[in-house]
Amino acid sequence: MTESPSNRLVLFAALGANLGIAVAKFIAASISGSSAMLTEGFHSVVDSLNQLLLLYGQKRSVRPPDRAHPLGYGRELYFWSFVVAILIFATGAGLSIYEGIVHVADPEPIRSPVINFVVLAISFLLEGGSWLIAVREFAEARGDQGWWEAIRRSKDPPSFIVLFEDSAAMFGLIVATVGISLSMATGDARWDGVASIVIGCALATVALALARESKGLLIGEPADPELEAAVRAAIDRRPEVTGVNDVTTIHIGPRNIFLGLSVDFENRIPVGRIEEMIAEAEVELRLRWPSIRAIYIKPQAGA
Repeated sequence: MTESPSNRLVLFAALGANLGIAVAKFIAASISGSSAMLTEGFHSVVDSLNQLLLLYGQKRSVRPPDRAHPLGYGRELYFWSFVVAILIFATGAGLSIYEGIVHVADPEPIRSPVINFVVLAISFLLEGGSWLIAVREFAEARGDQGWWEAIRRSKDPPSFIVLFEDSAAMFGLIVATVGISLSMATGDARWDGVASIVIGCALATVALALARESKGLLIGEPADPELEAAVRAAIDRRPEVTGVNDVTTIHIGPRNIFLGLSVDFENRIPVGRIEEMIAEAEVELRLRWPSIRAIYIKPQAGA
């Protein structure tokens, strides 16, 4: 998957939409007493906080290497992505399910339903705009891969986290509309609480999926197999090399890869020439694949 050079546009679009939507939802919830609308307000606040954390993680992750972190700070973005997943689960899903259970046990009639529908319609338009931007950016980055395959292979969490969040938000708006409509049509306010529970379960599912992907990146995932094969071929074709035993890669950031190679050299090649060849190989690899930031080549004697 080709990563987008920057996800800041997607994050800022989502942040702006969610902040405006959150204020409108809370006002509507306070006037109408709708549980689903209050839940959607919490959802938008959590999403806004998530975008701020991802922007913070992006800024921190591009710091240059230093003595404390010789391979750089790229994984800090993965840490904050994992925090985002926990927030969605604990705050967004937890509050939604709790609020829904409370309103099912003690239903409160909805007042001024027109306000809810107006806010939901406006929210759908704003959220839909943010969602379309996220879909467009991710579609450009995924290339020929399928959507789920691209998400699994992506090493840039903001690209799919915002897509997941906006998709969950669109689903939540539809569920809230259905819940409020059923409450008004049947006169049973418990439908409003049921809608909150459904929204909470959807958020919990999204959070678990994001946590799984972020956990894999935190632990360490290899680079694309095609890149590994190309690196192996580039080294193996050199006349001094008799074979490449191992190629080890690990992402230490979205566009920051550590590469380790175990290479067999001809026995007749002097040590000085091997050192020169390693230096030449490192220059070539960095020019061809700028995402390879750290390279370690271990020479071995050939047969």
